[in-house]
Amino acid sequence: MQKRISPAASVSGSITLPGDKSISHRYAMIAAISEGDTLIQNYSTGADCHSTLGCVRALGIEVEKRGTEARIRGRGLDGLRAPAGDLDAGNSGSTIRMLSGILAAQPFRSRIFGDESLSRRPMQRIMQPLAAMGARITGREGKLPPLEIEGGPLHPIDYVSPVASAQVKTCVLFAGLFAGGTTSVTEPVRSRDHSEIALREFGADVRVERETVSIAGRPRLSGRELTVPADLSSAAFFIAAALMLPGSSLAIRGVGLNPTRSALLDFLAGMGADIQIRNLESRSGELVGEILVRHSVLAGGVIEKGLTAALIDEIPVLAVLGAVTRDGITVRDAAELRIKETDRIRTVAENLRRMGVDAEELPDGLVVPGLQRLHGGEFDSYGDHRIAMAFAVGALAAKGDSVIQGAEAASVSFPGFWDTLAGITGQPTESRE
Repeated sequence: MQKRISPAASVSGSITLPGDKSISHRYAMIAAISEGDTLIQNYSTGADCHSTLGCVRALGIEVEKRGTEARIRGRGLDGLRAPAGDLDAGNSGSTIRMLSGILAAQPFRSRIFGDESLSRRPMQRIMQPLAAMGARITGREGKLPPLEIEGGPLHPIDYVSPVASAQVKTCVLFAGLFAGGTTSVTEPVRSRDHSEIALREFGADVRVERETVSIAGRPRLSGRELTVPADLSSAAFFIAAALMLPGSSLAIRGVGLNPTRSALLDFLAGMGADIQIRNLESRSGELVGEILVRHSVLAGGVIEKGLTAALIDEIPVLAVLGAVTRDGITVRDAAELRIKETDRIRTVAENLRRMGVDAEELPDGLVVPGLQRLHGGEFDSYGDHRIAMAFAVGALAAKGDSVIQGAEAASVSFPGFWDTLAGITGQPTESRE
Protein backbone atom coordinates (compact mmCIF):
# COMPACT_ATOMS: atom_id res chain seq x y z
CA MET A 1 0.00 0.00 0.00
CA GLN A 2 1.15 3.55 -0.69
CA LYS A 3 0.26 6.78 1.08
CA ARG A 4 0.37 10.21 -0.54
CA ILE A 5 1.23 12.98 1.92
CA SER A 6 1.02 16.70 1.31
CA PRO A 7 3.07 19.29 3.24
CA ALA A 8 1.42 20.59 6.42
CA ALA A 9 1.46 24.15 7.74
CA SER A 10 1.50 22.94 11.36
CA VAL A 11 0.30 20.21 13.70
CA SER A 12 -1.92 20.83 16.70
CA GLY A 13 -4.35 19.24 19.11
CA SER A 14 -4.28 16.61 21.83
CA ILE A 15 -3.74 12.92 21.10
CA THR A 16 -3.62 9.59 22.92
CA LEU A 17 -1.35 6.91 21.51
CA PRO A 18 -1.44 3.09 21.70
CA GLY A 19 0.04 1.17 24.61
CA ASP A 20 3.80 0.79 24.77
CA LYS A 21 4.90 -2.17 22.68
CA SER A 22 7.86 -3.12 24.90
CA ILE A 23 5.77 -3.17 28.06
CA SER A 24 2.86 -5.01 26.43
CA HIS A 25 5.14 -7.88 25.35
CA ARG A 26 6.55 -8.25 28.84
CA TYR A 27 3.23 -8.09 30.67
CA ALA A 28 1.76 -10.80 28.41
CA MET A 29 4.70 -13.18 28.78
CA ILE A 30 4.99 -12.81 32.55
CA ALA A 31 1.21 -13.09 32.95
CA ALA A 32 1.29 -16.47 31.18
CA ILE A 33 3.65 -17.93 33.80
CA SER A 34 1.94 -16.25 36.76
CA GLU A 35 -0.82 -17.78 38.86
CA GLY A 36 -4.31 -16.48 38.21
CA ASP A 37 -5.79 -13.82 35.95
CA THR A 38 -3.97 -10.75 34.71
CA LEU A 39 -5.99 -7.92 33.18
CA ILE A 40 -3.97 -5.64 30.92
CA GLN A 41 -5.56 -2.33 29.91
CA ASN A 42 -4.32 -0.37 26.87
CA TYR A 43 -2.48 -3.39 25.47
CA SER A 44 -0.60 -2.43 22.31
CA THR A 45 -2.60 -2.56 19.08
CA GLY A 46 0.52 -3.37 17.06
CA ALA A 47 0.89 -6.60 15.12
CA ASP A 48 4.07 -7.51 17.03
CA CYS A 49 2.25 -7.67 20.35
CA HIS A 50 -0.53 -9.73 18.79
CA SER A 51 2.18 -12.20 17.75
CA THR A 52 3.12 -12.53 21.42
CA LEU A 53 -0.51 -13.23 22.38
CA GLY A 54 -0.71 -15.83 19.61
CA CYS A 55 2.37 -17.62 20.96
CA VAL A 56 0.99 -17.50 24.52
CA ARG A 57 -2.29 -19.07 23.33
CA ALA A 58 -0.37 -21.78 21.48
CA LEU A 59 1.37 -22.66 24.76
CA GLY A 60 -1.96 -23.53 26.37
CA ILE A 61 -2.76 -20.21 28.02
CA GLU A 62 -6.28 -18.79 27.77
CA VAL A 63 -6.27 -15.25 26.38
CA GLU A 64 -9.32 -13.00 25.98
CA LYS A 65 -8.75 -9.92 23.82
CA ARG A 66 -11.36 -7.17 23.53
CA GLY A 67 -10.19 -3.97 21.90
CA THR A 68 -7.20 -2.78 23.89
CA GLU A 69 -7.99 -5.00 26.89
CA ALA A 70 -6.32 -8.39 27.31
CA ARG A 71 -7.15 -10.91 30.03
CA ILE A 72 -4.59 -13.70 30.44
CA ARG A 73 -5.31 -16.69 32.66
CA GLY A 74 -1.86 -17.67 33.91
CA ARG A 75 -1.00 -21.24 34.90
CA GLY A 76 2.16 -20.62 36.93
CA LEU A 77 5.81 -21.35 36.17
CA ASP A 78 5.09 -24.98 35.35
CA GLY A 79 1.78 -24.53 33.54
CA LEU A 80 2.75 -24.10 29.88
CA ARG A 81 1.91 -26.92 27.49
CA ALA A 82 3.73 -28.18 24.42
CA PRO A 83 2.43 -26.35 21.34
CA ALA A 84 0.67 -28.37 18.66
CA GLY A 85 2.74 -26.69 15.96
CA ASP A 86 5.42 -24.08 15.39
CA LEU A 87 5.20 -20.78 17.25
CA ASP A 88 4.87 -17.77 14.93
CA ALA A 89 6.64 -14.59 16.10
CA GLY A 90 5.69 -12.72 12.91
CA ASN A 91 7.92 -9.68 12.53
CA SER A 92 8.62 -9.42 16.25
CA GLY A 93 12.22 -9.67 17.42
CA SER A 94 10.98 -8.96 20.94
CA THR A 95 8.73 -12.03 20.85
CA ILE A 96 11.31 -14.51 19.60
CA ARG A 97 14.17 -13.23 21.77
CA MET A 98 12.34 -12.81 25.07
CA LEU A 99 10.01 -15.80 24.81
CA SER A 100 12.99 -18.07 24.05
CA GLY A 101 14.16 -17.54 27.63
CA ILE A 102 10.89 -19.07 28.88
CA LEU A 103 10.81 -21.84 26.26
CA ALA A 104 14.35 -22.92 27.15
CA ALA A 105 13.14 -24.08 30.58
CA GLN A 106 10.06 -26.04 29.49
CA PRO A 107 9.86 -29.85 29.58
CA PHE A 108 9.06 -30.03 25.88
CA ARG A 109 10.47 -29.20 22.47
CA SER A 110 9.37 -26.04 20.65
CA ARG A 111 10.14 -24.37 17.36
CA ILE A 112 9.67 -20.63 16.89
CA PHE A 113 9.90 -18.81 13.58
CA GLY A 114 9.05 -15.47 11.99
CA ASP A 115 8.45 -13.71 8.71
CA GLU A 116 11.04 -13.14 6.00
CA SER A 117 12.46 -10.06 7.75
CA LEU A 118 12.75 -11.73 11.15
CA SER A 119 14.32 -14.79 9.55
CA ARG A 120 17.32 -12.65 8.58
CA ARG A 121 17.97 -11.36 12.10
CA PRO A 122 20.77 -13.14 14.00
CA MET A 123 20.00 -14.71 17.36
CA GLN A 124 23.47 -15.55 18.75
CA ARG A 125 23.04 -12.91 21.46
CA ILE A 126 20.38 -15.00 23.16
CA MET A 127 21.56 -18.43 22.06
CA GLN A 128 24.92 -18.08 23.79
CA PRO A 129 23.72 -17.22 27.32
CA LEU A 130 20.87 -19.75 27.12
CA ALA A 131 23.36 -22.45 26.13
CA ALA A 132 25.50 -21.43 29.12
CA MET A 133 22.45 -22.08 31.32
CA GLY A 134 22.09 -25.58 29.91
CA ALA A 135 19.58 -24.96 27.12
CA ARG A 136 19.76 -26.85 23.85
CA ILE A 137 18.92 -24.33 21.15
CA THR A 138 19.77 -24.41 17.46
CA GLY A 139 19.08 -22.14 14.51
CA ARG A 140 19.36 -22.08 10.76
CA GLU A 141 23.03 -21.67 9.81
CA GLY A 142 23.70 -21.78 13.54
CA LYS A 143 22.28 -18.34 14.22
CA LEU A 144 19.06 -17.52 12.32
CA PRO A 145 15.38 -18.30 12.90
CA PRO A 146 13.62 -20.61 13.05
CA LEU A 147 14.98 -21.58 16.46
CA GLU A 148 14.53 -25.13 17.72
CA ILE A 149 14.54 -25.31 21.51
CA GLU A 150 14.76 -28.55 23.45
CA GLY A 151 13.58 -27.35 26.84
CA GLY A 152 14.81 -28.69 30.14
CA PRO A 153 16.28 -27.83 33.54
CA LEU A 154 18.44 -24.70 33.63
CA HIS A 155 21.09 -23.53 36.06
CA PRO A 156 21.76 -19.92 37.07
CA ILE A 157 24.61 -17.91 35.56
CA ASP A 158 26.27 -14.53 36.00
CA TYR A 159 26.16 -13.29 32.43
CA VAL A 160 28.27 -10.37 31.22
CA SER A 161 26.64 -9.13 28.04
CA PRO A 162 28.90 -7.61 25.37
CA VAL A 163 26.07 -5.27 24.34
CA ALA A 164 23.43 -3.22 26.11
CA SER A 165 20.24 -4.92 24.97
CA ALA A 166 16.99 -5.02 26.92
CA GLN A 167 15.83 -8.00 24.86
CA VAL A 168 18.93 -10.05 25.67
CA LYS A 169 18.75 -9.06 29.34
CA THR A 170 15.08 -10.01 29.49
CA CYS A 171 15.66 -13.36 27.81
CA VAL A 172 18.26 -14.31 30.43
CA LEU A 173 16.15 -13.00 33.35
CA PHE A 174 13.11 -14.94 32.10
CA ALA A 175 15.22 -18.10 31.90
CA GLY A 176 16.53 -17.32 35.38
CA LEU A 177 12.98 -17.49 36.75
CA PHE A 178 13.09 -21.25 36.23
CA ALA A 179 16.64 -21.89 37.55
CA GLY A 180 17.49 -22.66 41.15
CA GLY A 181 19.55 -19.88 42.72
CA THR A 182 20.22 -16.38 41.43
CA THR A 183 20.85 -15.37 37.82
CA SER A 184 22.46 -12.02 37.00
CA VAL A 185 23.05 -9.97 33.87
CA THR A 186 25.67 -7.23 33.64
CA GLU A 187 25.58 -4.81 30.70
CA PRO A 188 28.18 -2.26 29.52
CA VAL A 189 25.47 0.41 29.84
CA ARG A 190 22.14 -0.04 31.56
CA SER A 191 19.36 -0.72 29.05
CA ARG A 192 15.65 0.01 29.49
CA ASP A 193 14.30 -1.55 32.68
CA HIS A 194 10.68 -2.43 31.85
CA SER A 195 11.36 -6.11 32.60
CA GLU A 196 12.73 -5.40 36.07
CA ILE A 197 9.71 -3.25 36.90
CA ALA A 198 7.19 -5.73 35.50
CA LEU A 199 8.78 -8.73 37.21
CA ARG A 200 8.63 -6.94 40.56
CA GLU A 201 4.96 -6.08 39.96
CA PHE A 202 4.18 -9.78 39.49
CA GLY A 203 6.12 -10.74 42.63
CA ALA A 204 9.66 -11.65 41.51
CA ASP A 205 12.70 -10.84 43.64
CA VAL A 206 14.70 -8.51 41.37
CA ARG A 207 17.74 -6.55 42.51
CA VAL A 208 19.61 -3.85 40.62
CA GLU A 209 23.12 -2.64 41.38
CA ARG A 210 24.48 -0.21 38.80
CA GLU A 211 24.69 -2.16 35.49
CA THR A 212 23.91 -5.55 37.05
CA VAL A 213 20.42 -7.01 37.44
CA SER A 214 19.83 -10.17 39.50
CA ILE A 215 16.76 -12.37 39.82
CA ALA A 216 16.02 -15.16 42.29
CA GLY A 217 14.79 -18.37 40.69
CA ARG A 218 11.48 -20.16 41.24
CA PRO A 219 9.39 -17.25 42.57
CA ARG A 220 5.63 -17.45 42.94
CA LEU A 221 4.27 -14.95 40.43
CA SER A 222 0.70 -13.67 40.83
CA GLY A 223 -1.69 -12.19 38.27
CA ARG A 224 -2.31 -8.44 38.39
CA GLU A 225 -4.40 -5.63 36.94
CA LEU A 226 -2.13 -3.36 34.92
CA THR A 227 -2.41 -0.44 32.51
CA VAL A 228 0.16 -0.01 29.75
CA PRO A 229 1.35 3.60 29.26
CA ALA A 230 1.26 5.15 25.80
CA ASP A 231 4.36 4.39 23.76
CA LEU A 232 7.10 7.04 23.89
CA SER A 233 8.69 5.57 20.76
CA SER A 234 5.42 6.19 18.89
CA ALA A 235 5.21 9.66 20.42
CA ALA A 236 8.65 10.45 18.99
CA PHE A 237 7.22 10.78 15.46
CA PHE A 238 4.63 13.35 16.51
CA ILE A 239 7.11 15.21 18.70
CA ALA A 240 9.42 15.54 15.69
CA ALA A 241 6.56 16.78 13.51
CA ALA A 242 5.62 19.48 16.02
CA LEU A 243 9.24 20.59 16.41
CA MET A 244 9.72 20.92 12.64
CA LEU A 245 6.57 22.77 11.65
CA PRO A 246 6.20 26.48 12.59
CA GLY A 247 3.19 27.34 14.73
CA SER A 248 2.76 23.79 16.02
CA SER A 249 1.56 22.97 19.53
CA LEU A 250 0.75 19.37 20.38
CA ALA A 251 -0.21 17.56 23.61
CA ILE A 252 0.34 13.81 23.93
CA ARG A 253 -1.50 12.24 26.87
CA GLY A 254 -0.61 9.33 29.16
CA VAL A 255 2.90 8.71 27.78
CA GLY A 256 5.31 6.36 29.51
CA LEU A 257 8.22 8.42 30.84
CA ASN A 258 10.44 5.70 32.28
CA PRO A 259 13.87 7.27 32.99
CA THR A 260 15.63 4.56 30.95
CA ARG A 261 13.49 5.57 27.95
CA SER A 262 13.13 9.34 28.40
CA ALA A 263 16.63 10.08 27.11
CA LEU A 264 14.79 11.17 23.95
CA LEU A 265 13.25 14.14 25.75
CA ASP A 266 16.54 15.06 27.43
CA PHE A 267 18.35 14.92 24.10
CA LEU A 268 15.80 17.12 22.36
CA ALA A 269 15.70 19.58 25.26
CA GLY A 270 19.49 19.85 25.00
CA MET A 271 19.06 20.92 21.37
CA GLY A 272 16.61 23.63 22.39
CA ALA A 273 13.25 21.86 22.06
CA ASP A 274 10.28 23.46 23.80
CA ILE A 275 8.95 20.38 25.62
CA GLN A 276 7.01 20.38 28.89
CA ILE A 277 5.95 17.46 31.07
CA ARG A 278 2.65 17.73 32.93
CA ASN A 279 0.54 15.54 35.24
CA LEU A 280 3.39 13.18 36.12
CA GLU A 281 2.39 10.09 38.16
CA SER A 282 3.42 6.48 38.80
CA ARG A 283 1.31 3.58 37.50
CA SER A 284 2.37 0.00 38.25
CA GLY A 285 5.94 1.18 38.76
CA GLU A 286 6.10 3.11 35.47
CA LEU A 287 6.16 6.92 35.28
CA VAL A 288 3.39 8.37 33.11
CA GLY A 289 2.66 11.96 32.08
CA GLU A 290 1.50 14.36 29.39
CA ILE A 291 3.98 15.81 26.90
CA LEU A 292 3.38 19.29 25.50
CA VAL A 293 5.63 20.14 22.54
CA ARG A 294 5.86 23.33 20.47
CA HIS A 295 7.75 24.26 17.33
CA SER A 296 11.39 25.03 18.11
CA VAL A 297 14.58 26.07 16.36
CA LEU A 298 17.01 23.27 17.18
CA ALA A 299 20.78 23.30 17.41
CA GLY A 300 21.52 19.68 16.45
CA GLY A 301 23.51 17.06 18.34
CA VAL A 302 25.61 13.91 18.54
CA ILE A 303 24.25 10.49 19.46
CA GLU A 304 26.96 8.08 20.59
CA LYS A 305 28.00 5.56 23.25
CA GLY A 306 25.36 5.02 25.94
CA LEU A 307 23.02 7.56 24.37
CA THR A 308 22.88 5.45 21.21
CA ALA A 309 21.59 2.46 23.16
CA ALA A 310 18.97 4.65 24.83
CA LEU A 311 17.76 6.15 21.53
CA ILE A 312 18.18 3.17 19.22
CA ASP A 313 14.50 3.03 18.18
CA GLU A 314 14.19 6.79 17.68
CA ILE A 315 17.27 7.25 15.47
CA PRO A 316 15.37 7.04 12.12
CA VAL A 317 13.08 9.97 12.94
CA LEU A 318 15.89 11.89 14.67
CA ALA A 319 17.96 11.59 11.49
CA VAL A 320 15.10 13.17 9.51
CA LEU A 321 14.75 15.90 12.12
CA GLY A 322 18.51 16.47 12.08
CA ALA A 323 18.43 17.73 8.50
CA VAL A 324 16.46 20.82 9.53
CA THR A 325 18.48 21.63 12.66
CA ARG A 326 21.30 24.17 12.68
CA ASP A 327 24.20 21.76 13.18
CA GLY A 328 22.73 18.48 12.00
CA ILE A 329 22.77 15.05 13.65
CA THR A 330 25.68 12.63 13.94
CA VAL A 331 25.03 9.04 15.00
CA ARG A 332 27.80 6.65 16.09
CA ASP A 333 28.01 3.26 17.83
CA ALA A 334 24.75 2.18 16.20
CA ALA A 335 25.84 -0.91 14.27
CA GLU A 336 22.86 -2.71 15.83
CA LEU A 337 20.64 -0.70 13.45
CA ARG A 338 21.93 -2.85 10.60
CA ILE A 339 20.19 -5.95 12.02
CA LYS A 340 16.77 -4.47 12.80
CA GLU A 341 13.71 -5.05 10.58
CA THR A 342 15.87 -3.57 7.83
CA ASP A 343 19.41 -2.24 7.74
CA ARG A 344 18.16 1.05 9.17
CA ILE A 345 21.43 2.88 8.53
CA ARG A 346 21.18 2.11 4.83
CA THR A 347 17.43 2.66 4.48
CA VAL A 348 17.47 5.97 6.37
CA ALA A 349 20.40 7.26 4.30
CA GLU A 350 18.79 6.15 1.04
CA ASN A 351 15.45 7.80 1.79
CA LEU A 352 17.12 10.99 2.99
CA ARG A 353 18.93 11.24 -0.35
CA ARG A 354 15.60 10.75 -2.15
CA MET A 355 14.44 13.72 -0.08
CA GLY A 356 17.31 15.80 -1.48
CA VAL A 357 19.21 15.64 1.81
CA ASP A 358 22.94 15.02 2.10
CA ALA A 359 23.54 12.02 4.35
CA GLU A 360 26.78 10.15 4.93
CA GLU A 361 26.45 6.50 5.83
CA LEU A 362 29.02 5.30 8.40
CA PRO A 363 29.74 1.65 9.27
CA ASP A 364 28.03 2.23 12.62
CA GLY A 365 25.93 5.32 12.04
CA LEU A 366 25.10 8.42 10.02
CA VAL A 367 26.11 12.03 9.52
CA VAL A 368 23.25 14.31 8.49
CA PRO A 369 24.32 17.97 8.05
CA GLY A 370 21.90 20.66 9.16
CA LEU A 371 20.19 23.62 7.47
CA GLN A 372 18.93 21.47 4.60
CA ARG A 373 15.67 21.73 2.70
CA LEU A 374 13.44 18.67 2.56
CA HIS A 375 11.87 17.84 -0.79
CA GLY A 376 8.91 15.62 -1.52
CA GLY A 377 9.57 12.38 -3.31
CA GLU A 378 8.86 8.68 -3.34
CA PHE A 379 10.12 6.85 -0.27
CA ASP A 380 10.23 3.14 0.53
CA SER A 381 9.48 1.69 3.96
CA TYR A 382 11.34 -1.51 3.00
CA GLY A 383 8.75 -3.22 5.18
CA ASP A 384 10.02 -1.42 8.31
CA HIS A 385 7.45 0.36 10.47
CA ARG A 386 9.86 2.97 11.85
CA ILE A 387 11.12 3.87 8.38
CA ALA A 388 7.55 4.33 7.09
CA MET A 389 6.61 6.61 9.99
CA ALA A 390 9.86 8.59 10.05
CA PHE A 391 9.56 9.60 6.40
CA ALA A 392 5.86 10.31 6.71
CA VAL A 393 6.85 12.90 9.32
CA GLY A 394 9.58 14.27 7.06
CA ALA A 395 7.05 14.54 4.23
CA LEU A 396 4.96 16.96 6.31
CA ALA A 397 7.85 19.45 6.27
CA ALA A 398 8.89 18.83 2.66
CA LYS A 399 8.42 20.98 -0.40
CA GLY A 400 5.92 19.16 -2.60
CA ASP A 401 3.89 16.00 -2.17
CA SER A 402 5.43 12.68 -1.14
CA VAL A 403 4.54 9.02 -1.54
CA ILE A 404 5.39 6.34 1.03
CA GLN A 405 5.60 2.88 -0.53
CA GLY A 406 4.93 -0.02 1.84
CA ALA A 407 2.97 2.26 4.17
CA GLU A 408 1.18 -0.74 5.71
CA ALA A 409 4.39 -1.51 7.63
CA ALA A 410 3.33 1.06 10.24
CA SER A 411 0.75 -1.43 11.54
CA VAL A 412 3.52 -3.52 13.10
CA SER A 413 3.62 -1.09 16.02
CA PHE A 414 0.91 1.50 15.33
CA PRO A 415 -2.10 0.51 13.15
CA GLY A 416 -3.75 3.90 13.73
CA PHE A 417 -0.72 5.95 12.74
CA TRP A 418 -2.09 7.33 9.48
CA ASP A 419 -5.40 8.37 11.03
CA THR A 420 -3.61 10.08 13.93
CA LEU A 421 -1.30 11.88 11.50
CA ALA A 422 -4.30 13.09 9.49
CA GLY A 423 -5.99 14.28 12.68
CA ILE A 424 -3.17 16.55 13.81
CA THR A 425 -2.58 18.03 10.35
CA GLY A 426 -6.22 18.49 9.44
CA GLN A 427 -5.70 16.82 6.09
CA PRO A 428 -6.31 13.19 5.09
CA THR A 429 -3.59 11.02 3.58
CA GLU A 430 -4.53 9.41 0.28
CA SER A 431 -4.16 5.63 0.11
CA ARG A 432 -3.59 3.37 -2.87
CA GLU A 433 -3.08 -0.38 -2.98
